[in-house]
Amino acid sequence: MKLFKKRDIVIPGDGAAMLADSIARIAQPSRRAFLQRSLTLGGLSLLTGCSIGDQGSIDQALTGISRFNDRMQGLLFDPTRLAPTYPDSMITRPFPFNAYYDEDEIREIDGGDWRLELSGLVAQRKPWTLAQLRAMPQQSQITRHICVEGWSAIGKWGGVPFAHFLRQVGADLSAKYVGFKCADDYFTSIDMATALHPQTLMALTYDGQPLPPRYGFPMKLRIPTKLGYKNPKHIQAIFVTNTYPGGYWEDQGYNWFGGS
Repeated sequence: MKLFKKRDIVIPGDGAAMLADSIARIAQPSRRAFLQRSLTLGGLSLLTGCSIGDQGSIDQALTGISRFNDRMQGLLFDPTRLAPTYPDSMITRPFPFNAYYDEDEIREIDGGDWRLELSGLVAQRKPWTLAQLRAMPQQSQITRHICVEGWSAIGKWGGVPFAHFLRQVGADLSAKYVGFKCADDYFTSIDMATALHPQTLMALTYDGQPLPPRYGFPMKLRIPTKLGYKNPKHIQAIFVTNTYPGGYWEDQGYNWFGGS
């Protein structure tokens, strides 16, 4: 019987065995768990023929699967379909804190000094104050936050419809991406179709009160059609671009589209 060295073994069409071995070799636990859940049959075909001894090849193949999923989710996304809404009686109390850091590291921001900076494909780039945002037309929603870690919670958010704001500042609505930079060093980006979705909200309040620091004061983006990591908090800057911006978790292997 012919023996093969480990580096010479090429995975055949046995998707299950190949997938298990490939996932076991991903270094970051969060990335491994997310990619394991997001692999598709189309993605499995990308991995066929990938050498299990080549970490770079495995990472490249898994990244290809994630990008494939992004494209498929984008094609399936319906910009007119609304996420479910709920009555006040179903609000999760207390709504859980969620971030890439511990709760004792929450950023404290002076709302009086805070300014929302705009850049990129935007006609009116003047900074916005919190008072100016609060003076704009407001909406509220009771929607479910779905975390990639497997839990969910229902919360009541109020604020400015993001589509209205983008039109107000003369954003190029034909651009591909809208990106966000945050006071807690988080950053992410979304597709323009999601930015213009009627439930995508520049959240300024939670449960009828000014947005608490633990939920993203002075402003967070609430997107009930996306997973939780696509809902940035403590937003300081928004930019519109046609250049792929990535994101904090997305650059570590998470799906970029992140639809829920």
